[in-house]
Amino acid sequence: MANLNKIPVTVITGFLGSGKTTLVRHLMQNPQGKRLAVIVNEFGDVGVDGEILKSCAIPECPAENIMELANGCICCTVADDFIPTIEALMAIDPQPEHILIETSGLALPKPLLKAFDWPDIRSKITVDGVIALADAEAVAAGRFAPDVAAVDAQRLADDSLDHETPLSEVFEDQIACADIILLTKPDLAGPEGIARAKEVIAAETPRPLPVVEVAEGAVDPRVILGLEAAAEDDIDARPSHHDGHDDHEHDDFESVIIDIPEVSDPAELVARIEEMAKSQNILRVKGYAAVTGKPMRLLVQAVGARVRHQFDRPWGPNETRQGRLVVIAEHDDVNAAAISAALVKTPAAAE
Repeated sequence: MANLNKIPVTVITGFLGSGKTTLVRHLMQNPQGKRLAVIVNEFGDVGVDGEILKSCAIPECPAENIMELANGCICCTVADDFIPTIEALMAIDPQPEHILIETSGLALPKPLLKAFDWPDIRSKITVDGVIALADAEAVAAGRFAPDVAAVDAQRLADDSLDHETPLSEVFEDQIACADIILLTKPDLAGPEGIARAKEVIAAETPRPLPVVEVAEGAVDPRVILGLEAAAEDDIDARPSHHDGHDDHEHDDFESVIIDIPEVSDPAELVARIEEMAKSQNILRVKGYAAVTGKPMRLLVQAVGARVRHQFDRPWGPNETRQGRLVVIAEHDDVNAAAISAALVKTPAAAE
């Protein structure tokens, strides 16, 4: 039974580009009459996700209830950033009735759950549930392991298999900690891809979990909110590759921030991002751009070479029409100069 004296918190986790921000936007726009607050953990030095969410603010979730943690992975900065942010939200009047936490794509949920067992926090809030988002197409393609066929066969035969790549460990830890898994972008995966993704997820989960297909973040909030899981009370039932370790590192990943001037043609920018993603082995690109002659800001999101873009809001009267992209890759693949050259069209190149 829910503890009426505690504020429920939903932790939304998932691999890079799985659709977490889209889901949070949907929940903000369908608050079920509850006052919401949102904590967004941006990986990088520019609050792209925070800006996206603040542009969706509604009376039930005003902009001041949306807070960013931009000092690195949330599971690495619990004491310095997360706890003070929770305390700041608790001090808001009126107090939020439900808190959504969007973790970075690289965050491990278990260290975050342990923070909810801290005495100063435990008496005030409870983890209503952990929602893991998984990109159906990416999971079906086995992008979390270098040798898809071999590792999938070993994984199905041996649940204790120690996978080799950092991406696979992040994915497995997020799935193992979840109460519900949302399989996103099912249209891109197709029926066979969806079936395969469900097989992979079933092989990774330590216990049976519901898997729900979700397109564009459109899921009935009643399905994922109000789970009353009290996840902080059953941490031991949510295994992690990092159990027994005092900390962990994300040195395998690096982000580069690129400022880009106004572009005349969005399609040309998309083409540059696609080519860069292929040539530089880029995992994720997100940010925004200014388009000449357009009053709206162009929002850009990419997973690998798959790019989505849309105009999200007008440029403010005091804003500089300057684009900015956050590019994330594994450490060995980051070449800041090459990334910048691929994204920024120089005057010489334009002639």
